[in-house]
Amino acid sequence: MDNNAHTFKTYWSGQVPFIASFAVQQLRLWVSTNPWFSGHEHGAWFELPRETLDSLQADYQVQWGQLGQKLLTGQSFSFDDRRFSSSNWSEPLFGSLAAFYLLNASFLLKLLDKLLIKEKKPRQRLRYLVEQAIAASAPSNFLVSNPDALQRAVETQGASLLTGMQHLVSDMNEGKMRQCDSGAFKVGVDLANTPGEIVFENQLFQLIQYYPQSETQYRHPVFVVPPSINKYYILDLRPDNSMVRHLLEQGHPVFLMSWRNFDEEHAGTTWDDLIEHGVIDALQVTRDISGEQRLNCVGFCIGGTLLSTALAVLAARGDREIASVSLFTTFLDYLDTGPIDIFVDEELVAYRERTIGGMNGPIGLFRGEDMGNTFSLLRPNELWWNYNVDKYLKGQKPIPLDLLFWNNDSTNLPGPMYCWYLRHTYLQNDLKSGELECCGVKLDLRAIDAPAYILATHDDHIVPWKSAYASTNLLSGAKRFVLGASGHIAGVINPPAKQKRHYWTNNRVTKNPETWFKNAEQQPGSWWNDWFNWLAGHSGERQPAVPHIGNDKFPPLEPAPGSYVKQ
Repeated sequence: MDNNAHTFKTYWSGQVPFIASFAVQQLRLWVSTNPWFSGHEHGAWFELPRETLDSLQADYQVQWGQLGQKLLTGQSFSFDDRRFSSSNWSEPLFGSLAAFYLLNASFLLKLLDKLLIKEKKPRQRLRYLVEQAIAASAPSNFLVSNPDALQRAVETQGASLLTGMQHLVSDMNEGKMRQCDSGAFKVGVDLANTPGEIVFENQLFQLIQYYPQSETQYRHPVFVVPPSINKYYILDLRPDNSMVRHLLEQGHPVFLMSWRNFDEEHAGTTWDDLIEHGVIDALQVTRDISGEQRLNCVGFCIGGTLLSTALAVLAARGDREIASVSLFTTFLDYLDTGPIDIFVDEELVAYRERTIGGMNGPIGLFRGEDMGNTFSLLRPNELWWNYNVDKYLKGQKPIPLDLLFWNNDSTNLPGPMYCWYLRHTYLQNDLKSGELECCGVKLDLRAIDAPAYILATHDDHIVPWKSAYASTNLLSGAKRFVLGASGHIAGVINPPAKQKRHYWTNNRVTKNPETWFKNAEQQPGSWWNDWFNWLAGHSGERQPAVPHIGNDKFPPLEPAPGSYVKQ
């Protein structure tokens, strides 16, 4: 066996002298034929020094030889990668497949780091494409090279393959990879079941007023603008992790918008419509019903962008009377949009404007399934291919998780609104300019002069935390910035009772986020308690809770969660 290993190593050393050069040539061919890179002078990207290629190739050759020797001597394999974590992958045959795959993946990524691509976006795009190819080609993704899937097929006498096919057909019919079964929860029963009433609706949204959950309540209500991309109940999942219920139990009156799932009838809705007839209408109805002019305004993700735009419009009209504003994982300054930036350029935005935006073309919808699939592919191993393996190859039903059920409950966006948003935020970043016109006025975010609580999350790949921090330079009132752990959703929905994660605080908001973080203190548990303490200071005195919902002008229309969320 030792002699065979020596022969193998000698053979390999003589037969593969040009691996790095061949990989460079393939990348050059790939880039030259990909429209993402048209208009870029990419010839010099691949002119690497010979010593660089030789070094990469030499390292690869040594590791390849070591793995080959391990295979020939029948040694077992072990991996930190959870795709190959079961004991079945320790066997020489399947273990070697995984090991050679990981070696090749590592080699390609090291090669990418050496390419002379100075422009940021082409570099990001090439890495994204290579990472997608690497993730898709893992041996775990294919039945014949996945020992766990093969074992399950034998144990179930083929039933797992039939079930997997049924899962595949179901997902294809829906147009999206489901990470949670559609029947795992029911909105209004298992989720979004905090008691309340719909007190107003128009073509864009329904407004929910919730029943008190405490004997006394603060004077100033909390007015919540959720994202328009998914359903509102990310903020009202189950009782133990419902932010709405926790606010009510703290003694805050809560009013919350529920956006409709836009269809062809409402495809012509614009950004101005969502501001004027969405957020501003909802805010004014909340004022009317509560009898309070000063509201604690809360926005999450794009809901925070919509809220801030509406408050700036109101400020331009002379209405600056709000108690506070809280923004959770929200962009106002799109200085760094993270991985999503690779998709956005003038060509894409112009195409969307021509095809669905009504700019010298038709009006249509941006489908929620398309956005959901795009977000999933930003993390292909965690949100895409693992479900391909578990659902389709192994025939397993996804674990029922409320966050994933909500994540699959995506909504459509009207084309004109989506195109305006895409151009003026991700592409041009002029929402912050003070010169952009919205609802007939100049949009100046600095006119929002109210205490602000700004939350970012450390591992957010949708709204990078330093971009969320940049909002501190745009708002005029006193500001508190808090950095939570985890990502865009899990970092926000983190109820205190679970004692999970941590967060960072620093009472001094500096211009530089790195300086803020360097001097920040890590706090255990959920950031919710910090926000509740801050919010209480801007909510006025407490008074006996009044269980009455609505008023004569805006009587209750139907029980929460309403009909729009079920569309």
